[in-house]
Amino acid sequence: MASKQKEWAEARDRLTDAVKSLGFPGELGEAMAKNLGSPKAIRRMTLYLENERPGRVEVVVDEMLAICSEIDAWREKKGTETAGARYNEMGFGR
Repeated sequence: MASKQKEWAEARDRLTDAVKSLGFPGELGEAMAKNLGSPKAIRRMTLYLENERPGRVEVVVDEMLAICSEIDAWREKKGTETAGARYNEMGFGR
């Protein structure tokens, strides 16, 4: 298994274990891992579950959606910054 694949698998497995330790089905952890999109985001979600130990699935899903939203906002900001830099390089921003 390649290094990146191993990193993803380990992050997913730890998230799934955290979800199951709260009494939720492991499939929820697998679905969240797919939606979170990166090992870093998966680890962030896992730490939240391990520290906060929410008792309702709605709270778990809300946190996952919040993390996804923050990631999307960050990506949009970076895309805008890149586009702005290119625009300035072309001499239009003067």
